[in-house]
Amino acid sequence: MRMAITTSLRYEDLPELLTRLTGDEKHDTSSFSTLDVLWVLYDRVLGEDDRFMLSKGHGPAAFYAVLAAKGVVPVDALDGYGSFDSQLGYHPDRNLAPGAEISSGSLGHGLGIGVGSALTGRRVWCLVGDGELDEGSNWEAVQYAGRVGLGSLTAVVIDNDSAALGWPEGIERRFMLEGWIALRVDGRDHEALEAALRPDLEGKRPRCIVAEVNRK
Repeated sequence: MRMAITTSLRYEDLPELLTRLTGDEKHDTSSFSTLDVLWVLYDRVLGEDDRFMLSKGHGPAAFYAVLAAKGVVPVDALDGYGSFDSQLGYHPDRNLAPGAEISSGSLGHGLGIGVGSALTGRRVWCLVGDGELDEGSNWEAVQYAGRVGLGSLTAVVIDNDSAALGWPEGIERRFMLEGWIALRVDGRDHEALEAALRPDLEGKRPRCIVAEVNRK
């Protein structure tokens, strides 16, 4: 992440922070589905040299709230969310938003970028949505990472049952067929998320963590 992370605010402060992010309410459900995964990653898992990429970039309010709680984004900046001169757009811009490793919102790009970054040896977590996996570009990244055994890459899939056609036998089965380690956890259970998201320092295969939340 290459930035100082503070712990001045707690998980219990997130609802109040989220009330300051207004103007993009149509994406609230999408955004809030990521809240617990983001909190666990930034509070318990990510190290200073690790990289997190938000590919599920439409509706990033939860992302900004967690970054504000951790001191990466000034809390007062949340009030200008989406305004003309704000650093915090309705889609994250890596050139403007503190803590945003990639610009996202146009779905299907983050996982490929994550593969490229992981090839440098950095540990990478990339958060995608189950509906986003309808984009074919994801599967080129999934296939390649599985073939080369990219153990430094973790894909976190938020499953709120929004994929257009669904995934026979589950999302995790599709990843496993491509050589990934994959498991499903409760996307609101912080202990289960932490156990699943912790890096496997000796791992030789990429990992997929499917975080199941309420249906969209």
